[in-house]
Amino acid sequence: MPAVMRAAAAIERANIPAVAIGATGFEPLGRAIGRSLGISHVPIVIYPGVISTDDTGTFRRKLSETVVPQVVAALTGGPPGEAAEQPKSAAQIPRQAEPEPQDVVYSGVLDDIQSYFTAQGWTDGLPVIPPTIDRAERFFEFTDRSPDEVIGVLPPDYREATAWNVAVNGVMAGCLPEYFPILLAIVECLADPDFRIEDAGSTFGWEPMVVLSGPLVSELEFNTGTGVMRVGRQANTSIGRFVRLYMRNVAGLRIPPGHTDQAAIGYTFNVVLPEDDRVVDELGWSPYRVDRGFPGGETIVSIQQVVNISAPIYTSGDRIEHHLETIGRLFGNAIGPWAYSGIVHGGWYPLLVLSPSVARTLARCGVGKDELRDYLYTNVRAPAYQLERYHQHVRNTPLDLATLVRRGEADPVYARSDDPERLVPMFVHPEWIGIVVAGNPNRAQSRAYVGNHKHAPVSRVVHRGSRRR
Repeated sequence: MPAVMRAAAAIERANIPAVAIGATGFEPLGRAIGRSLGISHVPIVIYPGVISTDDTGTFRRKLSETVVPQVVAALTGGPPGEAAEQPKSAAQIPRQAEPEPQDVVYSGVLDDIQSYFTAQGWTDGLPVIPPTIDRAERFFEFTDRSPDEVIGVLPPDYREATAWNVAVNGVMAGCLPEYFPILLAIVECLADPDFRIEDAGSTFGWEPMVVLSGPLVSELEFNTGTGVMRVGRQANTSIGRFVRLYMRNVAGLRIPPGHTDQAAIGYTFNVVLPEDDRVVDELGWSPYRVDRGFPGGETIVSIQQVVNISAPIYTSGDRIEHHLETIGRLFGNAIGPWAYSGIVHGGWYPLLVLSPSVARTLARCGVGKDELRDYLYTNVRAPAYQLERYHQHVRNTPLDLATLVRRGEADPVYARSDDPERLVPMFVHPEWIGIVVAGNPNRAQSRAYVGNHKHAPVSRVVHRGSRRR
């Protein structure tokens, strides 16, 4: 639906009336994206069912009996005929009036508070810390920012992201007040238009992945070692939980009925990934924050979208080619035919998390981050037809890589021949591959995290105010 609404926006900018067509259940998401693009007036026609799993006869019947009459009615203002009943949009679903920023919304014992918050849809399904005013106010001991400062406006519900509601959701997630500057930087990332938070409700079900790099990692006792991406350490876990809670409560990304999160299946990992500076310094490698263009003395937060995680990537031995081959093969398995995404959309930013022991082995053999990126770009390949076919499965539209090359929209390497079995790179540009060192120092295991679109990582410096303890 995001792509459909963007196409409708382009048509409208050309002064041609547009009608958007989406499948059942997608009207709320389409409406939200339409508002973000300034085309809330564009009609949305619903195809009843799932296009990609309907046979040709059913597809044609639904088009003629349901979709076409609605399109004609939308463009002419005439009656829609026997159009299927439309699901209610988010705007049609009654909502309780929202409280003011410092209103006391409920008073009672803990169990009753949990029940009330759950009934209002203000939790992620787990118990929360009651966000009392005094708890939220403690967060402001660690910043100079005013509680009513507006950081941005978050679609699809278009609520203001303020320093105060960041603190409130931080309390609910179980964060300590000293984490507050990190939470503020995270919300700055969420509010950045380049993050495209409005797409977080798409069927792919992508998750926001938070990477933290800098001195605050050790100062606030983040876990960078064994079980780095498991729940268990308060800093890693509560801040990770905060991100999804904030996207739910402020942006409005909630699962149906009546809401805009249309993840077909989805998955969740609410844990921050912090970089192990000690090992990075030992190796003489640049830390992730420097790779992102920031000074080494700063602490930065980066957020990117992830739709898939690789299997554990175990490597061993003294022969560097064995490590590289295995990393490349399992990284490639995690990417699969999703590699088409980076070619088509002109951006794609997979992330590799190297265990300290593997990073040390690579460094000992003269392989640094740049050499590893170049190896992956050069050697991890897939048959062209797989990428083209999977695009058809996902988008219901054909893809021809050679045509993209002829139009100047893809590198010539993707059309060196007409053989559908020709091997093409799965990484579009080596510099787009992120590398972070973290994990169990006593195991040779790495992991890869893969997105599916051109959402680039968005980064912000963590600023701590003079009033902090």
